[in-house]
Amino acid sequence: MPPGTVLGPLLPSVAEEAGCAPVPVIAPASHDTGSAVVAVPAAAPDFVYISSGTWALQGVEVRAPIINEATLQHNFTNEGGAGGTYRLLKNIVGLWLVQECRREWQRQGADLSYDELTAQAAAAPGFGPLVNPDHPSFLPPGGMPARIQGYCRATGQAVPEGRGAIVRCALESLALRFRAAVEQLESITGRPLGVIHIVGGGSRNELLNQMTADACGRPVVAGPIEATAIGNLLCQAMALGEIASLAQARAIVRASFPVKRYEPHNSAAWTDAYTRFQAILGK
Repeated sequence: MPPGTVLGPLLPSVAEEAGCAPVPVIAPASHDTGSAVVAVPAAAPDFVYISSGTWALQGVEVRAPIINEATLQHNFTNEGGAGGTYRLLKNIVGLWLVQECRREWQRQGADLSYDELTAQAAAAPGFGPLVNPDHPSFLPPGGMPARIQGYCRATGQAVPEGRGAIVRCALESLALRFRAAVEQLESITGRPLGVIHIVGGGSRNELLNQMTADACGRPVVAGPIEATAIGNLLCQAMALGEIASLAQARAIVRASFPVKRYEPHNSAAWTDAYTRFQAILGK
């Protein structure tokens, strides 16, 4: 069933066991990313979304699936969305690298918060070594700081030393990975893409948000954080006729939840870093 559909009332036996009335059962955008995209507070259609967390789901909305050699080559999928849309997206390893670094440092006795690690990364020198966040060596848990250092060593780069340098390496690499995906999406769809909307828990990382704006040369709008829950609720409201359209749902999000906008700057330095990043991907 399409998202935003009333499937029928709760079975009497289930309602009795739960001690409630036979309330309507509604199909929202049942995948968490599907609901998160519903809550993207976009005002114009040509936006990029990133549902940011352990994984980063990056894509655009399209009205029909795009299935061709380019989507196969760049590993994009077409997933059903709300309001007759499809999510043309790819899975990118997101803040997993930082999460696993933190877990390893905790195991070693350094119990630092994400805010503390991000502050150390912000203080570290920029535009140093880079990694491919999607490289298979980073997928298993455990020993992430040493894996990042090993990747840099194996690709002939300086080895990041210290927690701040390692986290900065991960974040800068992720921002450049987002740029590569934006360029691939523009090529596949044949249309220019403007604002990047980052939703989900990862939208709280202000350093990564600014790096993404800088690396991609586009404004970034971060928030809402609880996009999946918000989008699920909005789908239910659409199914019950309380909201008329996906556009209206997003207008409600814009009016109801705080977001923060990041403007791009320092583009020349990021372009140089992107050239290095592409060369590293080639290795």
